[in-house]
Amino acid sequence: MKAGPETRAEEEDPMLVRDLMSAPAQTCGAEETLSGAAEAMRRAEIGSLIVVGDGKVAGILTERDLLRAAAAGVEPGAEPVRLWMTANPDVLGPEEDAGAAWTSLSHHHYRHLPVVEHEQLIGVVSIRDLFGAASLRPAGEHAADAPKGLEGVVVATTTIGDVRGREGFYHYRQYSAVDLAASRTFEDVWYLLFNGELPDRDQARAFAAKTRSLRSLPDGLATVLPSIALAGTPLDVLRTGVSLFGAELGWQPISDGDVETVRSEALRLAAAVPTILATAYRIRNGLDPVAPRDDLPFASNYLWMLSGEAPDPAHARAIDQYLIIATDHGFNASTFTARVITSTQADLAAAICGAIGALSGPLHGGAPSRALDMLDAIKTPENAEPWLRSAVEHNERLMGFGHRVYKTEDPRSTFLRNVAQSLGGPLVGFAKTVEEIAVRVLAELKPGRELYTNVEFFAGVVMHSCGVPREMFTPTFAAARTVGWTVNVLEQMADNRLIRPTARYVGPPPPQPVPPT
Repeated sequence: MKAGPETRAEEEDPMLVRDLMSAPAQTCGAEETLSGAAEAMRRAEIGSLIVVGDGKVAGILTERDLLRAAAAGVEPGAEPVRLWMTANPDVLGPEEDAGAAWTSLSHHHYRHLPVVEHEQLIGVVSIRDLFGAASLRPAGEHAADAPKGLEGVVVATTTIGDVRGREGFYHYRQYSAVDLAASRTFEDVWYLLFNGELPDRDQARAFAAKTRSLRSLPDGLATVLPSIALAGTPLDVLRTGVSLFGAELGWQPISDGDVETVRSEALRLAAAVPTILATAYRIRNGLDPVAPRDDLPFASNYLWMLSGEAPDPAHARAIDQYLIIATDHGFNASTFTARVITSTQADLAAAICGAIGALSGPLHGGAPSRALDMLDAIKTPENAEPWLRSAVEHNERLMGFGHRVYKTEDPRSTFLRNVAQSLGGPLVGFAKTVEEIAVRVLAELKPGRELYTNVEFFAGVVMHSCGVPREMFTPTFAAARTVGWTVNVLEQMADNRLIRPTARYVGPPPPQPVPPT
């Protein structure tokens, strides 16, 4: 008998695959005909069969496979299952946490996974089983328990892009983000995310001119910015600045506007964020603000406003490439926050303020400067191995290493390593040495963890090499990510439903008598 969710809540034990699986699994042989398999599915009222040989899993055949075969015009009475099945699918062990089923099903877009013990098929877990676990929850609650941190849980559909962590690949629309960073400009990628296609030369020229004209700050914000520039961290100032920006311009709840109005707001905000950041930075450091220029591209203008000097073209291009790499990255914490706030139909500024708040956490956007702090602490190449070994042995986190999604090299780190190499300088060589030693030490002391440098490690090296002050590393990330956030706001707005998950209560059983005072 399966243990119900309420039993497990009392025991505080995790729900296992064994608790969720259906057994026995419905099966067929690899040489069975498609028509025979289809009839078996119909009789059992299921959408797939596990294909077995000698009790071992050989593949999965689904209704979708039958449809593909029908579209190809094959004769179902003669065509063997083995030609249309998904061979060698992922399998689960019965003692694995149910979160593993969520992760694998969602990662591969499967609907069923075989459960195997000692190489023999003992059951199958399906999306239906996972949601069926909700049937023992209190009346009115229908959501199945999800893994902590919602890992692997699909919460929306999107046309903006995706991250394929096991492959070390991510994309914007239909293009590799790394390929875009290698060959296009930040403005081109901004256009792509806003319009769904890359611009031709005339479109790129017009878009660049339009966004350059939007860089100035409203008079009210420009007047009060000096008084708030010293009030907190650069991200604190940006969050406050964005809130004032929207308030001064009279931005209304998304429910009160149309798509074109919010698109215009999104373009203006993304264009102005670097101006807020650079102005506040200079005021904080006792310098006069530098007005934006409408004859410079996005990255060049940002460096100009920070330093007051015309940027080196190589530095401007390196920052341009970093901004492209950082523009969007799936349903990360800040992007999800922006979409949750948008789902309430709050105004655009509120959504972006929330995203900035999420980004400020060191587990999200706050690591580039900390990665350089770690290099400062190591000091020399000779000290790298003993320092890193001591840190890992004492379970201290190596800043700039490891990622929630990537289980191989982070493609952003690989790309930025090459950008850093093109810039040169002693810090680059030192960083590469530390990276190589750290990866080796982690593989030795944390076997099976698959820990590599993430985007923050070489992002800090690139920005430092280009003259971006350390305190502005994460704010620079925010300048790029504002484009991604606003595009996600627009997508959420276009097909909105209030995001309202549930939580499983595990405290003392209610109701209990309220004690007298």
